Amino acid sequence: MSTPLRILFLCTGNSCRSQMAEGWAKALKPGVIMATSAGIERHGMNPLTVRAMAEEGVDITSQWSKTLEDLNTSAFDYVITLCGHAHETCPHFAGQAMVFHHGFDDPAILGQGLPEEEAMENYRRVCAEIRAYVEALPGNLPARTHQAQNGFTI
Repeated sequence: MSTPLRILFLCTGNSCRSQMAEGWAKALKPGVIMATSAGIERHGMNPLTVRAMAEEGVDITSQWSKTLEDLNTSAFDYVITLCGHAHETCPHFAGQAMVFHHGFDDPAILGQGLPEEEAMENYRRVCAEIRAYVEALPGNLPARTHQAQNGFTI
């Protein structure tokens, strides 16, 4: 059996998209991907994210909101930024990880000011999009011999 790929999913606040990606990777790709998520900032776990994942049968209540300072950032093969802010402010890390971007809409922003059930539609859609993305891993990752899309090689 080969060693699992170590992937960090990075977002602004580690409350929605990166938490979904970590949860899907753990649920769908055990033994293939060792997933972690973090944020440039710590915003806490978004309860609607937890609810959207639970509706899909994935329990992420044991996950918590982390920042890069909470992690050994040299321990990753890939860092995938899931939002524009994280992509634009992504720091350089020690180690050999490749950084690249695959953005998703922010369900928290899309749902601001909406009644909870209407806001949940955004969470469900983004949750499904992230699931499809994670299901295609690692086949949709750039080859390790090429430079990452954003020019960062970490």
